[in-house]
Amino acid sequence: MSVGLVRGADNTSQAAHQERMCPDGRSAPTTLPLEDLRLADSPRTTGVDAGHVHKLARTATPLPPVLVHWPTLRVIDGVHRVHAARLRGDDRIGVRYFEGSAEDAFVEAVRLNTSRGLPLTRADRAAAVERILGTHPQWSDRLIASAAGVTAGTVAAVRKRSTDQDEQSNTRRGRDGRLRPVDPAEGRRRAGLLLAERPDATLRQIAVDAGIALATARDVRERIRRGEDPVPRRFRGPDAATDTSGLAPRTAAETAPGAGDAGMDLLVTQLRKDPSLRLTESGRALLQMLSVPLLLQGDKAQQFVEAVPGHRTASVVQAARGCAQRLLEFAEQLERRT
Repeated sequence: MSVGLVRGADNTSQAAHQERMCPDGRSAPTTLPLEDLRLADSPRTTGVDAGHVHKLARTATPLPPVLVHWPTLRVIDGVHRVHAARLRGDDRIGVRYFEGSAEDAFVEAVRLNTSRGLPLTRADRAAAVERILGTHPQWSDRLIASAAGVTAGTVAAVRKRSTDQDEQSNTRRGRDGRLRPVDPAEGRRRAGLLLAERPDATLRQIAVDAGIALATARDVRERIRRGEDPVPRRFRGPDAATDTSGLAPRTAAETAPGAGDAGMDLLVTQLRKDPSLRLTESGRALLQMLSVPLLLQGDKAQQFVEAVPGHRTASVVQAARGCAQRLLEFAEQLERRT
């Protein structure tokens, strides 16, 4: 297949590309000459790992297809495989196409190189976060963190010191694709003012003008009707330790000085006593899941760190990040439900 054909220079080439599409919309694997591929704009700041290339070249089975940006033929995922194929004397390699912008192609490269294969270094991930913040400033910290394999706190710190971000942007796009206010409290306060100024407006109008979800606007209206603060305590920051809106006082786990591991331990202990959880199979499984992180408190964590053999470090790191990501997604599902 020629470069012109892949880039869709005419209707025939576009039709040929469509024939290679899978039923789910992704491109079916095909092959391309190695000389047609562009090896540029990799998220790996230190370049190609020669040892990894030789390891791949020694495999007897065909190399998995690489992911290629459709308009530019830039390799998004699989640079080491391309070098290994050249080392083996191959002249072609299997490819799949990614159709999207160059900015989205870089994000996909980071995501794939973080979740499988040779892991990105900490420096690689930090550089990727800074670049994604520049091209996707509207994305939430958690969305960027999930792509770069870092914590949301790391992204927040980079965003804070970045000089490239849009300081006027007051929304972020979450992992579910929805736009939300950077400060949830500000959006709720804005909705409260709009409800007072325009009592006849629909909730949908209030939600759109305040930049919040329809469900959030409904919750704000109900809180105001009950004479409560439209902003829940969890969004009011550390100054809200003492309740002034008629809501229930905060738990000991929330208010204890230095609350962290101890507060979490107390909270899980209280949950274990709840019959609605411990008397159902799903509830018991949930309690067991929430109890696992307690094993990593204080000095106990070091024991587990030392138990991981050196050759399994990358795999355990990847699995641990995956577990943390699943827990975050579970927590967000609960928040959306409430």
